[in-house]
Parts: sequence; C-alpha cells; structure tokens
Amino acid sequence: MLDARVRSDADAELSTSAADGGYHLVKRIIDITASTVALVVFLPLFVVVAVAIKIDSDGPVLFRQERIGARRVRHGGGNRWEAVSFTFYKFRTMASDASSTLHERYIAAYINGDASEMVETAGSAGAAETYKLVNDPRVTRVGRVIRRLSIDELPQLWNVLKGDMSLVGPRPAIGYEVAMYKGRHYRRLAAKPGITGLWQVSGRSCIGFEEMVDLDCEYIERRSLLVDLALLARTIPVVMSMKGAG
Repeated sequence: MLDARVRSDADAELSTSAADGGYHLVKRIIDITASTVALVVFLPLFVVVAVAIKIDSDGPVLFRQERIGARRVRHGGGNRWEAVSFTFYKFRTMASDASSTLHERYIAAYINGDASEMVETAGSAGAAETYKLVNDPRVTRVGRVIRRLSIDELPQLWNVLKGDMSLVGPRPAIGYEVAMYKGRHYRRLAAKPGITGLWQVSGRSCIGFEEMVDLDCEYIERRSLLVDLALLARTIPVVMSMKGAG
C-alpha cells in the first residue's frame, strides 16, 4: 500500500478532470477483448518461455511485484484518480534471490539526473546513455533474450484483463520510485498504467526521467481512442526494432 505521505502528495496532483466516462468504457471493452484474444494466441509461446526459464535457473516462472497504479473515481461532475497498489506480473528474468538494492540506487540516480552515479552503479558508461542497468548481473541468460524481445512483458496481459492496467498508459512505477517523486511527477499517476504508451514508443530507456514524465503528462492531456489506437500501431515496429529494450 502507499504510505500516508505519498498518498497525500499524489492526491494533491491528481486533479479532477472533465467527465469522459464514454472513453473509459470503450477503452475497457477494448482492453478486455484484446487481452483475452492475446492470452489465447500467445499461450503456446508462454509454455515455451516457461520451460526455458525453468531449465535456465531455479525459481518461479513469473515475477510478481507490487506496483503503483491508478483508480478512476467519480468526483462531483467529473473524474478523479487515486493512486493504488497492485500485483504486477512479468516473466522472471533475474535470479530468484536477486536484491532490489542495486536497482533502487540506480532509480534514485535516474530520477535525480545524476549521470555519474548511474555509471558507477551500473559499472558501464552506457548506463548514462540508455538510462538502464545495461549490464545488470542479476539477469539470467534466458532473461536477457526475452527482455531483448520484450516477451517478459506479456504476462501483463493478465493485469489488463483484471483491470489493474490498460493496453495503453504510463508504465506502472515501483513503490520506492514513487517515494522519490516530487510535485508534477505524481501527474503521471492520473491514468491507468499501460503496457505501452507515448514514452514506450518514443525511446523507452533511451529517455531521461523528466522527459518521460513530460511524455506521460502529454498523453494524459491528449488521451482519446484515436490516440490509443495510434500508439498501439506504433508499438509493433518499436518492439520489432528492439530499441530501448533489454
């Protein structure tokens, strides 16, 4: 759950928006339909990936983590977003006993724009260019492959079907990341998190934190069914290019 300080600060940024229930209703219908079909279509791939993960390293096939999302509630004549936590699913790409300490340190440097700290934490000069732990020692052999192909993200279709996430929206943040947010950073919580979105198709890990926030806020202000469909269409070539993945 969110601690009291984070919840209070976040609520201050999640202002009431105009009533747009029709958009959210149709978006939810699309999410349910598309995630159901995709889960059926990708089932054989899920089996292959699960077997590969089990052969490669000890531990569960799925990685579960508490992430911060958003819930839309009616408020007066419009809508208001509330920050909420939920269980997030991915294919496990790291050793099962991997600590989050390294990632927490890196995320702190990323949010603060501290390039030298990112390089020191990652042990690679490339970390300041890709904004990612490029040589993360916690990642397994199979994990590197499925990350590169973005296959590790596919279990989030279950999050979409459950209603925790949408196909399109800002990426869901980790609790210790949100604890470092200030001011407008919380604005990216004013939408249900998504598998893909404006940040994801604009460069993903090649983009700095403040620019990521700008892109998420831009999506939130412009969101519509046409924008969502356009972002879904742009996601295909981005995934195929593997830019910013891994």
